[in-house]
Amino acid sequence: MFQKILVANRGEIAVRIIRACREMGIKTVAVYSEADKDALHTLLADEAICIGPAPSSKSYLDMERILTATVAMKADAIHPGFGFLSENARFAELCEKCKITFIGPSASVIHKMGNKSEARKTMMEAGVPVVPGTKESVTDVKRGLELAKAIGFPVMIKASSGGGGKGMRVSRSEEDFSGNFQNAQQESIKGFSDDTMYIEKYIEKPRHVEFQILADKFGNVVHLGERDCSIQRRHQKVLEESPCIAISDELREQMGEAAIAAAKAVHYENAGTIEFLLDKNNQFYFMEMNTRIQVEHPVTEMVSGFDLIKEQILIAAGEKLNINQKRIILRGHAIECRINAENPKKNFMPCPGRITNVHIPGGNGVRVDTHIYNDYQVPANYDSMLLKLIVHGKDREEAIAKMRSALGELIIEGIETNLDFLYEILDNQAFESGNTDTDFIASQFPEYCK
Repeated sequence: MFQKILVANRGEIAVRIIRACREMGIKTVAVYSEADKDALHTLLADEAICIGPAPSSKSYLDMERILTATVAMKADAIHPGFGFLSENARFAELCEKCKITFIGPSASVIHKMGNKSEARKTMMEAGVPVVPGTKESVTDVKRGLELAKAIGFPVMIKASSGGGGKGMRVSRSEEDFSGNFQNAQQESIKGFSDDTMYIEKYIEKPRHVEFQILADKFGNVVHLGERDCSIQRRHQKVLEESPCIAISDELREQMGEAAIAAAKAVHYENAGTIEFLLDKNNQFYFMEMNTRIQVEHPVTEMVSGFDLIKEQILIAAGEKLNINQKRIILRGHAIECRINAENPKKNFMPCPGRITNVHIPGGNGVRVDTHIYNDYQVPANYDSMLLKLIVHGKDREEAIAKMRSALGELIIEGIETNLDFLYEILDNQAFESGNTDTDFIASQFPEYCK
């Protein structure tokens, strides 16, 4: 087992990893930028080291600084969390060369699944259903249009690299294709230094359903059920829940088997997520694989009883999975709300600043993952998420009622947040009835999508 783990991240996920390590008796090293010198993760870790100024490019994304810190602090493993370098194949490769364990899959797997075109090709070969589209990547707009016409409009234009909703455009006709393709491509170049795109059939109003998998070094793979992540804006998730009420036990088994097949096709190791689109006819299609822990992993933990961070560490240390699929029982219903420092009425504009007062809700089945505290200065340099509020109930109705209660108890003063917007979602009739899809916010709250 590892003696010391360096946490190459910040915010609530860094706190989450440090707490898991403490419970396992593993020492931790926090890295921080100059903007995060008073951050909670630096206080909770056994040791902390500054790795540069506020900009991510000069701190949390600087591979050399992080590796130097790891060696200097004599850590034997790195946990990347999510975002930053968590899906950077080059970083995983450098860790291997420096004989530092990267808590995640191998560099080759990250590279293969991080390129969406390559991932599609791999899934096709493995027999996993994919959205009809291009098998190879495309860089030329004229060739792209030819392929789009062959697929049939509407189509989704996607960057081969990256994520977070960047480099994506919907084209509904030949007339708007060129502009959308070029805009998506420029966004991809700017965000990922990659001009390769791929094109697939646009599935109208699907659900976004993802399966959590765990895979060890011995070829054992299990899934821990699904998460419905359909409530999103600009391809960014807002609220997640497990299980998905639109999925029958039979369909869950089929999708779970496909998720396991996808993981085995690339010889996956560690925790990962297979993302599917589920159409109105209950046909599902592989969308992408996230080769890291997800923001929304707590909802799976609440219904499954597994600590996914601890499982990640055990797998990376060479331990064999001590569970099989038949022993995994999912209980109740869990919902997660992402509380962000943003103003929904101003196009979700980030709202950094000083938090003057915080009151965290509690009670049976209520969990809060956060890094904020009274008098905490929310920096303008990073993601606006302040905390994740997670609840667990015996069924969806109870979970919704519990989330309403917890949101009502949560107080964050001094800055703008999306709390009221989350209330509106929970009180929405379509949400209550489970009638949701990826266009939910655009259709139910058009005033927030101008």
